[in-house]
Amino acid sequence: MKFNFSYSFIIKGAALSGVALFSFLNCSSTSSDSATENPSNGGGSSTGDPVQMWITKGDQSVKLQKQNDFTFSTSSTISQNIEVDASQVFQTVDGFGYTLTGGSVEVINQLSAAKKQELLNELFSSNGIGVSYLRISIGASDLNSEVFTYDDMPIGQTDPTLANFSLTKDNALIQMLKDILVINPTIKIVATPWTAPVWMKDNENSIGGSLRTQYYANYAQYFVKYIQAMKAQGITIDAVTPQNEPLHPGNNPSMYMTATDQANFVKNNLGPAFQTANLSTKIIVYDHNCDNTIYPISILNDAMASPFVDGSAFHLYAGDISALGTVHGLFPNKNVYFTEQWTSSTGEFSGDLDWHMKNVIIGSMRNWSKNALEWNVANNASFGPHTNGGCTQCKGAITVTGSSSYDKNVAYYIIGQASKFVPTGSKRISSTQSGNLSSVAFLTPSNKRVLIVQNSGSVNESFNIKFDGKYAVTGLSAKTTATFIF
Repeated sequence: MKFNFSYSFIIKGAALSGVALFSFLNCSSTSSDSATENPSNGGGSSTGDPVQMWITKGDQSVKLQKQNDFTFSTSSTISQNIEVDASQVFQTVDGFGYTLTGGSVEVINQLSAAKKQELLNELFSSNGIGVSYLRISIGASDLNSEVFTYDDMPIGQTDPTLANFSLTKDNALIQMLKDILVINPTIKIVATPWTAPVWMKDNENSIGGSLRTQYYANYAQYFVKYIQAMKAQGITIDAVTPQNEPLHPGNNPSMYMTATDQANFVKNNLGPAFQTANLSTKIIVYDHNCDNTIYPISILNDAMASPFVDGSAFHLYAGDISALGTVHGLFPNKNVYFTEQWTSSTGEFSGDLDWHMKNVIIGSMRNWSKNALEWNVANNASFGPHTNGGCTQCKGAITVTGSSSYDKNVAYYIIGQASKFVPTGSKRISSTQSGNLSSVAFLTPSNKRVLIVQNSGSVNESFNIKFDGKYAVTGLSAKTTATFIF
């Protein structure tokens, strides 16, 4: 499933009102990387109130730590600006997060009860990084210990009535979702299958193969039963995609699904089945790489399929993040989503932080995405568990190292620089970019402005945050991410 685009695979002194310009470089607060200060209690406006600043440095010397506040003024001697314009409003944000794989659940459950609760709070509470969006697999993903679906049958047998449908093999996942919902009851969940039950497939194998046309209606009911069964457990599935990475049939599990097949499945079976069952769950098509916009465009162009489709989802193991903007430009009434990007066990913190902030967080948002998701939440020290043939180098946001210990990896900070400060319901607003400085800005439901800036250069950059005709002088050291709240 994962091929490239972790950094390891890519060749790719003024003062203001008496405040020293580069206080951001060395004057961090005593906050740890799990600092619990809630930025919504501070911040300010363009009238001289403080601007909060939280940074993560590529050299790992500072990780999601709050810096000294600074203020706006009416003038500046710095010529470089990032201008925020709250009058230009774009998409509403659904959230930031990860895929909670079965393997993630397995390793998190190896922690002691107290340590597990601590970790879940670190991830999902407002005192932690406030993850607001999760992706889960319908049945097993390749980061489960074993391959399964919710209706497996002995070889040669079928179950067209789905009489044997059961979520039992995902009981641990379901329980963890319930625990997470206690911490964040409004978290959004998108679910996607890696494969249909093998008896529905033309190769009767968990790897590759395609859904037999004769089972399209049965498979649509499989989705309906899944959503209803999860609802019965108190878990609302906000959206589904018909297939994870439909053009990558070599993973275990996986299933090949052409754009024509997906359009037919959606318009003739899945959409009508949801309609008949009175389900409000969104259908999001594609869920694969940015190098192929023809796939989602062809479905959105289908007059019978399009009414059932909320939008399309993308990964970035190939192509360019601008693909989301391209599709949105052609179909402005349809949403776009960014649903997966891995960090590799062979990756390097600084490069991964830089590339993912520029592309997954800033890039996806500037190209109209409703969400931004990294890949798996957690793994063990051997980058498992995974299926036979599944990803062996996928590095989670968390590495569980024992029953009472875990490490936070680069993906924790990539998501944290956004999720901690940009809650669900925030709206993207306009921000300019300059040279090595990439940016994206938001207006939160509590009327705070949040600006995320990545310095991809090799030298320190000083600049103004320009807002409402005033200037706040700040700067970033090389390969550093900052989130500003005002």
